[in-house]
Amino acid sequence: MPIIKSAKKRVKVANKAAVRNSKTKRSLKTAIKSFGRALTGKDTKASAKAQSKAQSEVDKAAKKGVMHKNKAARKKSQLAKAAKTAAGITKKAAPKPKATAKPAVKKAAPAKKASAKKPAAKKTTKK
Repeated sequence: MPIIKSAKKRVKVANKAAVRNSKTKRSLKTAIKSFGRALTGKDTKASAKAQSKAQSEVDKAAKKGVMHKNKAARKKSQLAKAAKTAAGITKKAAPKPKATAKPAVKKAAPAKKASAKKPAAKKTTKK
């Protein structure tokens, strides 16, 4: 146990934060597991609700600093992808644009301004 008063306070604050973070992590894990279980079932409404809950928990974890924002975005993307594959939705190829007979018109490049030259340095003579 620390002796200095400020160090004692830091121990208390760190313990509170650890409890808060562990609660956030636990609710996040629970939501993701329930989403996984909902995907195996046939009920699409339940899986959509579970996905919404899981994404909400991911957002909360990122907001509280338990999870990095990029990791949260990656997790949400993975959840959405899992939901799509479970529903049987596949990504369709985008239709190709039709070729046109018109050639592309090139725009003229804007004229560059002449750069201002610095005046020549004055010669100094030694006295």
